[in-house]
Amino acid sequence: MIDAATAQDRCAQLIEAARRAGADSADAVASAQSSESVSVRLGKLEDVERSESEEVGLRVFVGQRSASIQTSDFSPAAMTELAERAVAMARLAPEDPYSGIATPDQLASGPWAQLDLEDSLEPTPEVLRERALAAEDAARAVQGVTNSEGGSAGFGRSVAALVTSNGFAGGYGATSHSLSASVIAGEGSGMQRDYAWRSTRHQEDLPAPEEIGALAGTRAVARLAPASLKSGPMPVVFDKRVSATLLGHLVGAMSGTAIARRSSFLLDRLEEELFPAGLEILEDPLIVRGLRSHPFDGEGLPVAARALVKDRKLTGWLTNLSSARQLGIAPTGHATRGGSGAPGAGPSNVTMAAGGISRDALIADIAEGVLVTELIGHGVNGVTGDYSRGASGYRILKGELAGPMAEITVAGNLLAMFANMTPADDLETHRAMNAPSLRVDGMTVAGE
Repeated sequence: MIDAATAQDRCAQLIEAARRAGADSADAVASAQSSESVSVRLGKLEDVERSESEEVGLRVFVGQRSASIQTSDFSPAAMTELAERAVAMARLAPEDPYSGIATPDQLASGPWAQLDLEDSLEPTPEVLRERALAAEDAARAVQGVTNSEGGSAGFGRSVAALVTSNGFAGGYGATSHSLSASVIAGEGSGMQRDYAWRSTRHQEDLPAPEEIGALAGTRAVARLAPASLKSGPMPVVFDKRVSATLLGHLVGAMSGTAIARRSSFLLDRLEEELFPAGLEILEDPLIVRGLRSHPFDGEGLPVAARALVKDRKLTGWLTNLSSARQLGIAPTGHATRGGSGAPGAGPSNVTMAAGGISRDALIADIAEGVLVTELIGHGVNGVTGDYSRGASGYRILKGELAGPMAEITVAGNLLAMFANMTPADDLETHRAMNAPSLRVDGMTVAGE
């Protein structure tokens, strides 16, 4: 697989070809990925997969007209043809007053932050198989587990590079290690499934396979003999397994592209107090070994840590260059990039700060409620904030967990949910988006 220097060189070749073809400005992105995974089931090898891909994408501008195109053919003739086609396409495109690459004064400059995203260790397929087997064995060893959907271990390596026609050039590499197990407890119609997984940049940060497996098995057994419950308004506690999904809905609605399209439930609410006092949500693209860490954004702008929510308010939007121009504000360094098409806008590593009480204390005064450990479906309206998702977890009675429950729906509106949110102190930060367990009062639960 190519390295970052080779990826930058390919981008530079495309930029030069685009200028020769008549582009006023251009940027190019190159990426390469390789991955290998091994899956086992019931102690036997189930599947071995390996994939590799390399591509480069070009975006050109002729005045305020633009076009983008990508290829995996890196021959000089193909690169020249690609650039000529892109320029021809741009000349036929409609004008966009907000399009264009960054100005030189907006661009990031090196040396880049040392984020330690690449692990020098690359496990062999035999090692991956051993990890997968160990995870599944530990899960199947839990009393009450009766079957398995398998264990899996994987490794991946990636490279990303960006070059612009006005002087930016940067690239970086990253690795990922993953481990998971999924098992079934019970028999017949009473069977229940659950899982555990983890992904890290470095092998040494990955939990032991036995830990992942035991957690998967314990979770599956704990779900046996679920009950439903009567419908009505009640507090809902989102376990830390699923609480970060609420952060996902928040940052999605903070996207500058959504705000510019006026398709966000947060529109015109920058000055409103939307959150409880003391609740903070932070973003940091420069976390060492972070799963979404990067030294610059998808348009070559600098990135930095910031608060997303502070003093009960949003601190601003997450913009790329185009949405920032539409909104008349400074770009925030949140451009995201694929191989083709215009940049999007999105977050990096996001964390809600932990609260000051335990999860047990959080539920101690709940007469009747639910602890949600799994969410199903995608019933969230990003324009209105209406929220309705299938769920399973545990019933709360008189301040204590009172057995598993399933086939319920939890519903509300995200604005009301954010305003009535209380975080516990059980924050874990091994994901790209992290939140502690969250109590949300005033939700509606639909059961029987």
